[in-house]
Amino acid sequence: MPKLKLVLAAIALLSATPAAAAQDASLFGTWRNPKNSVHVDIRPCAQGACGYVVWASEKAKRDAREGGTPNLIGLQLFREFQPRKNGVWQGKVFVPDLNRTFSGQAEPIDAQRLRAKGCFIGNILCKTQVWTRIEKS
Repeated sequence: MPKLKLVLAAIALLSATPAAAAQDASLFGTWRNPKNSVHVDIRPCAQGACGYVVWASEKAKRDAREGGTPNLIGLQLFREFQPRKNGVWQGKVFVPDLNRTFSGQAEPIDAQRLRAKGCFIGNILCKTQVWTRIEKS
């Protein structure tokens, strides 16, 4: 009888794992870019998901100012992100250095990594980065 209880407990644990993994791979939370020059808090908003700069290096702040964006901290970088198929979110990304908005995608890879993609012209000129989670929301 004790072996049966152990097997049932293991089955219950394994069956709960996919739901927990899916929840851990949420888009929401605070993320840092690969150079660790910008931290963005992505959270639910009226348009779906939005991301705001909560920290930036002095170089990132200077680059933003030179690009025409005077205040980087508090700036909304990710706008109107909506969930699409296979866990991919699509929306708009504001690039402070260029003072322009482009189409973008965000896809949680796992609980700690996010694939971010921004495209300048359609899906032709794109840049992809892997961001790292700092904390969950």
